[in-house]
Amino acid sequence: MLGVLTGFTVVWIIILVGYLIGRLGVLGANAQSVLSRLAFFVASPALLLVTLSDADLHTVFSLPLLVAAVSAFLTAGAFLLCTRWWLRRPLPEAVISTMSASLVNGANLGLPIAVYVLGDGAYIAPVLIFQMAVFTPLFLMVMDTATSGRRTSLPRFLGQIVRNPIIIGTLIGLILAATGLTLPVIILEPVTLIGGAAVPAMLLAFGISLVGSRPMTRIGGRRTDVVMATAFKLVLQPLLAFALARYVLGMDGHLLFAVVVTAALPTAQNVFVAASRYDQGVLVAKDTVLLTTVLSLPVLIVTAALLT
Repeated sequence: MLGVLTGFTVVWIIILVGYLIGRLGVLGANAQSVLSRLAFFVASPALLLVTLSDADLHTVFSLPLLVAAVSAFLTAGAFLLCTRWWLRRPLPEAVISTMSASLVNGANLGLPIAVYVLGDGAYIAPVLIFQMAVFTPLFLMVMDTATSGRRTSLPRFLGQIVRNPIIIGTLIGLILAATGLTLPVIILEPVTLIGGAAVPAMLLAFGISLVGSRPMTRIGGRRTDVVMATAFKLVLQPLLAFALARYVLGMDGHLLFAVVVTAALPTAQNVFVAASRYDQGVLVAKDTVLLTTVLSLPVLIVTAALLT
């Protein structure tokens, strides 16, 4: 359990620093917006490029990747149906809420948990690859279309891909991994340094956003959305991962434990960054990130007790 506690401690310390920065007004009134835009347009694409360029695609595209992909898509699809046809939310807001219910925190929580709890950081690689290469870019494409107000033709759809910095970083990273090419050191080093700012910028922006906010407030009328997203993320997604891995793919032992743990990780902070970028579903994203980050600790402990 030390790895779980360590990962959560690191995250909460950075969030607390962000909260103090916002409380004291150190970076001014627009700090949260500036940090979110820095993460979305500059640091995250650099991080994706560097991370994916070193990936072993033959190892990553395996059964754990299938479990991560299917459980995420099933969770997202079920939540989107509930949000659109039961809660009647607008499509852009529903998409952000769906991201909150299905996108796991694979980087700043998944990596330390994979190392300290699962014993090998490679266990989180399938989740990172799937989310970076497929899941997150797909959501962002839908958001670009939903917020543009126009039907997306093929040329416009491709144009949106070209203009989206996160998708560009993902594609370049995958191309480098597939071809075995490497960037010159004089380019790779600054890109790596810039990418290193992504997770701190996300967490600091999230901490700043908590100043003056009250989770699960009645204002905004989105309590139901937050509770549903939290339940889907921490209960439905790991249960789907367990059912698929155990009863469909025949996985057991430590590998089964690993795929369930990675599915039970809390909502990724970059959902809040995307919500801020598109100005849609910010309240649901913020509260779901907060609640799942708090509640996933007992969920992971119960998971470990049942499967180890």
